[in-house]
Amino acid sequence: MNFLVLKALLGLLAFDARGLDRNFPKMHGFVSKWPVAQRKDSDQAVELVCKAVNHACVWYPKRVRCIQRSAVTTCLLRSCGVPAQMVMGAQVLPVKAHAWTEVNGRAINERRDVQRVYAVWERC
Repeated sequence: MNFLVLKALLGLLAFDARGLDRNFPKMHGFVSKWPVAQRKDSDQAVELVCKAVNHACVWYPKRVRCIQRSAVTTCLLRSCGVPAQMVMGAQVLPVKAHAWTEVNGRAINERRDVQRVYAVWERC
């Protein structure tokens, strides 16, 4: 678990260092090209990665936005052999956008039913 927290912290830092929050096409390409590891995902991988990212977000010195959090979660899960997707969506009124991670069509690490609240406009 501690190793996953370290990887999540490094992922958050890399996201900032590469300026992915200011360059959507670059961020989209980065996440889209991240390969799913050729190993069988463990049944606990999703839970462990989500916990690790949550811990890393607590210790990260800056506020972590949903797009950064979902990009790191997606890439870490893929590194563990889980075919995760980063999803971005928007709602009309009030106008809001959100990003999250899905595994097998199910939103993970979310407090609300994002799939019902937000219309999906991109997956990677």
